[in-house]
Amino acid sequence: MGFTRPRFDIADIVRLHRDALETRYSLNRQQRRVLTAIGQCRTAALGGHKEVCEHGDFERISYNSCRDRHCPKCQALAQERWLDKETQRLLDVPHFHLVFTLPAELRFLARQYPAKFYGAFFHAVTKTLLKLFRSRLKATPGLLLVLHTWTRELTFHPHIHVLVTAVGLALDGSGMVASGRKYLFPVGIMGTVFRAKMLHELGILQAKAAFPGLPADLYAARMATVARKPWVVYAKKPFRSGGPRHSSHVVAYMARYTHRVGIANSRLLEVTKDRVTFATKNGKTVTVHPVEFLHRLVQHVLPQGFHKIRHAGLYASVQADGLLEKARTLVGTCKKLRKDPSALERLERESRTCPVCGGALRRTSLPAAIRAPPEDDSC
Repeated sequence: MGFTRPRFDIADIVRLHRDALETRYSLNRQQRRVLTAIGQCRTAALGGHKEVCEHGDFERISYNSCRDRHCPKCQALAQERWLDKETQRLLDVPHFHLVFTLPAELRFLARQYPAKFYGAFFHAVTKTLLKLFRSRLKATPGLLLVLHTWTRELTFHPHIHVLVTAVGLALDGSGMVASGRKYLFPVGIMGTVFRAKMLHELGILQAKAAFPGLPADLYAARMATVARKPWVVYAKKPFRSGGPRHSSHVVAYMARYTHRVGIANSRLLEVTKDRVTFATKNGKTVTVHPVEFLHRLVQHVLPQGFHKIRHAGLYASVQADGLLEKARTLVGTCKKLRKDPSALERLERESRTCPVCGGALRRTSLPAAIRAPPEDDSC
């Protein structure tokens, strides 16, 4: 008889230890809203419905999800919908995967001024790659950028993943220009250009007084320190050559980054009243107090309305006669490999059909009287 590991839920930690967290730390409005959403997700607090098989073989009550992008329970369907849509955008060409990271001395700016700082981060990464493509290849690439702020230990470590085409559309529109087969550009050069672009973006913000309350001498000292340091750009091995199989793999691979949150319930190994143990990587684990766990978690809450997924270059083009359409006429668009239903179709079908007989599920809203009152979210 096999052993089944108990299932733990981040929402339980939120409900049990949120008060202690807010007593010890000052949370902003968005962090409080996210904790409320996670704590209420798929509970009676958000309402729900009863699902009954048309043949009478099955019945269940399903509570509504919070649909917050930081919630570990709400990302599977959102990821599949994004994947289905993004497949229509990406070109059928080889892609490189790059990761841009920042010196630790700049993380305090990301904590205090996240929207402005992350916006500058995106601009610097985008301008770095567009400049190198234009100066070295005389071409425009397609860029898909995704912001992450965490490590596997849930510590604060802002970085941007970039999926970049290994070819670009010639600036004169005459054809596609390929980069090297083994690497895009030397990582040292990318790091140097990135450093210059990021410091320039931050200088613009500082000149506009976008960092209120930041001492000028502290800002100057940090900028002087990071200007002397080498900046890291990590380049993963390129994906295989083009073709439908390659294209489907590229989009599916990047989907793992676009809708990943800091930690999933599946990584929780033990939860007690005074400790949380979760898996990191290579078989290692971390154990912290539940309040510390929640403190690490809320560090990664993004400003409301901030776009963590962005497109640039060819992939930013949406006009019918724009650059992306010109590139498509030369190389084609990603194609779906499988003829069977996609994961999105499967998930949506499963939510509508009886797991016993396959019949249709009929839904009726739960009476308001049996719903639990929502938590107070006075933030």
